[in-house]
Amino acid sequence: MQYRQLGSTELSVSEISFGTWAIGGSWGKVDDNESLRALSRAMEAGVNFFDTADVYGSGHSEELLAKATKGKEDTIHIATKFCRVGDIHDPSIYSEASVRAYCEQSLKRLQRERIDLYQIHCPPISILRDGSVFAVLDKLRDEGKIREYGVSVETVEEGLLCLQYPNVKALQVIYNIFRQKPEKELLPLAKEKGVGILVRLPLASGLLTGKFSEQSQFETDDHRSYNRNGESFNVGETFAGLPFEKGVALSRQLSWIAEGKGNMTRAALRWILDNPNITCVIPGFKNTAQVEDNLGVLSTTPFTESEQLRLQQFYEQEVHELIRGAY
Repeated sequence: MQYRQLGSTELSVSEISFGTWAIGGSWGKVDDNESLRALSRAMEAGVNFFDTADVYGSGHSEELLAKATKGKEDTIHIATKFCRVGDIHDPSIYSEASVRAYCEQSLKRLQRERIDLYQIHCPPISILRDGSVFAVLDKLRDEGKIREYGVSVETVEEGLLCLQYPNVKALQVIYNIFRQKPEKELLPLAKEKGVGILVRLPLASGLLTGKFSEQSQFETDDHRSYNRNGESFNVGETFAGLPFEKGVALSRQLSWIAEGKGNMTRAALRWILDNPNITCVIPGFKNTAQVEDNLGVLSTTPFTESEQLRLQQFYEQEVHELIRGAY
């Protein structure tokens, strides 16, 4: 396992870390015992960083992480997020009283005295422009409730705005072969300012595994079913904003990336980690087999310059115009 510094912070995190949205809910059926085994396997392999949120399974992901990391609080770092339990457009959600309550509830579920990275969970850009929530987070940091704070964003514009606040130490972004926009301006500037980058949805909700067909079906409680066209939240969070059938067809055109890299999953993760402006990638998982598959990227060779150019041109010519929603 390789480790990378999270921006200008003192946190050193595994370049392959994991997100826990899937084991909390919204990705179909899960088994808690299998989830705990998968978390254990990841830690055995050297993973020392996990991302979660209070809204994942109404706190269930946080509770699972508490069980999995008990006794390892000093060596396993946890990032969690807040604001989407309530109405994200209501300014009172970001008041000191509200944020403090969210923080205390997460600390209780995580069974920790401090959150390593506390993130605002994809708030409206108006909240970021107002900026008063950052003063609240400064207080929590000064009190030792949180170690560092950051923002999970939906768009490049939101990310650039966050970089104007000096104590924002991490951005969580959607970035993958189907979503390359952040790499031109946002990622280099974040690096320059000492802000770490966490990459979520690196596999575009599974499209970049190459395992789907146009006939693939998802359970009704899986966001890949109920949010396919942005019915419940930002469409970019599901299949990178691509129409599903078109995304499947595009993934077939990318089958070549698996050559010499094991499979498309590992190749897609490798492409992200080849970017020196990335701190870590946080794929989701529902079982030990998926953890093992993702860990396979550690022995995968980097893409050549010509291959990277080919993928850049593919995105610009075939993908960019098809992505729905602001990004």
